[in-house]
This record gives sequence, C-alpha cells and structure tokens, in this order.
Amino acid sequence: MFFTIMIYTYATLLVLGSLFPLYKAKKLSKNNSGRQVDEIIFKTPKMVSQKVLNKIGSTVDVKGNENLPDGAALYVANHQGLFDILVLLGHLDKPVGFIAKKEIQRLPIINKWMELLSCVFMDRSDRRQSVKAIQKGIKSLQDGHSIVVFPEGTRSKTGKLSPFKSGSFRLATRAKVPIVPLAIDGTSLMLEANDGKVKRAEVSVTIGKPVYPEEYESKTNGELANDLKTSIETMLIKHGKVITPEPIIYEDSLEQQ
Repeated sequence: MFFTIMIYTYATLLVLGSLFPLYKAKKLSKNNSGRQVDEIIFKTPKMVSQKVLNKIGSTVDVKGNENLPDGAALYVANHQGLFDILVLLGHLDKPVGFIAKKEIQRLPIINKWMELLSCVFMDRSDRRQSVKAIQKGIKSLQDGHSIVVFPEGTRSKTGKLSPFKSGSFRLATRAKVPIVPLAIDGTSLMLEANDGKVKRAEVSVTIGKPVYPEEYESKTNGELANDLKTSIETMLIKHGKVITPEPIIYEDSLEQQ
C-alpha cells in the first residue's frame, strides 16, 4: 500500500508542477490553432504520463505505428483499466483527446489540460447533454483534433471485451474521419486486478489498420461496432490474450454512451 500512496503522491506533484506549462498552453491555444499547436500542448500531458508509468516500473510496447493516419481520427480502444488513458497519452505518439465522464471535470488542473486536449465530457444520465457532447465531439474531429473512445463504456478486469455501444461511432461517421482500432493489454494488472494497489506490469498497445469513410459509409453504426470489436479481439488474441467473444448488442441511443 505504501507504494500505491507514493505513486499517487508523485502523480499529484507532477500535476501541480504542470501549472506554469498550463498557463503557457492556455495562452498559446487562445491565439493559435493547428496541428503544431496541438503537439506543443500535448508535450506536458505526454511527459507526465510517461513519468508516472516509469515510476511504477511498467513497460509499454507499441506495435503498428505505421497505421497511424495523418490528420484527425477516431481511435477506438478496449478498456482494461484506469491506466489506459496514461498509456495512450504517453505512448500513442499523437495528440489525442478523450470522451470522458463528467465527474473528471471536478479534478482541478487535470480538467483544464483535458479541455486543451479537446476532450469531451459526457453525462450519460442526461440525454440532452449527451447529444450536445456528441455534437461537440463531431465538431472537434472536423476541426482536426483526434479523439479516443472506449465503446465498452466501462473497464474490464478480465480482458474479455464487453459489447460495444454503437452510438459512439456517430462521432466518426458524421465527421467523416478514419476509425482506428487500438488493442490494449496489461493495464488491468497495474491496479484493477490488485484490489486497488498499484503494481508494475508489461503493457502492450497494438494499432490496427484504419477504416476510412469510403469503407464504412454503407454500414450501420451497429455493424461498425461489430467490425471494430472483432478487429480488437483478433489483435488481443494474437498478443496471447484468450478471449471468448460475446454477441454484440446494438445500442444506438445517445444516452447509452
């Protein structure tokens, strides 16, 4: 437990230490925009994430960097643990925002960084707010900002994928951007599998081939969800993770996001 407390304390100090870079990033974003600005802003969250993972002692192996498309994309990932976000921030090597729960907006400093990363906060219990969040996410993608979504909607401690909620794919189909599958393995061993205690783990991220608008425009969101889930399952199986696929449940209502 001492190690866990030490890691949380270390992460807190790093976040506090990001206040001055945050001030500079906010000033930069206010007067400028574009890919280069996103990359400059992204440097601090990336550095903080890498430092926390290094302090824990975890390693991250990324395969498939050649599949990263130019420009904005919707990244679709399985969700094993709390550290999924730090792994992607630190090692995806591309500025990204996230579809995040509204509760994260209560975290000081972190919430401001997430706003600069064009993250979208969603209240799943409020349909009207969910619609607005989806619209904001579409606009963000159209403006050139990439977004990561976890369509399972919750973390899986076992590695077995839960059904993908198909409504999140509207972000890509309406913004007409590539969809990139990401298979994350090992993050649950860092926290969720240890009764809340932080431990080191070997983590892998596999980047699949992007699906472009001309390839998915004739498909329904439910069919897209099924295809992406199968793609991620296949990558996890190749990595040695045994998964028993479950039937997909098509959910198109926005409140299910």
